[in-house]
Amino acid sequence: MGDLTHNFSRWEFACKCGCGFDTVDYELLTLLQDFRRHFGRRIVIYSGVRCSSYNALVGGATDSQHLVGKAADFHIEGIIPEMVYNYLNDRFPNKYGIGLYEWGIHFDVRSDKARW
Repeated sequence: MGDLTHNFSRWEFACKCGCGFDTVDYELLTLLQDFRRHFGRRIVIYSGVRCSSYNALVGGATDSQHLVGKAADFHIEGIIPEMVYNYLNDRFPNKYGIGLYEWGIHFDVRSDKARW
């Protein structure tokens, strides 16, 4: 049981540098919880929120949605990333940021559409 949603806890999203930044967007959490229900598998968060120093250290974009708690990099256990990407792209054809990587997915709740 998580302290933010049924399956997610604040520590999963906290900035990896240890600065204490851990504010996560409600819409992002709600959608990740919905993805968890849809796939019926655990979602592992690689990167949630980032302070500007840590974002620069990992080579994040200067306008990254991670900086405002609106993005998560994750994988779903036992599901290939392409399958998750296709599901997200089909479900949200005109909004949000969705990126496909070998290790998993970047998803953010920006107001416009971005794909990579």
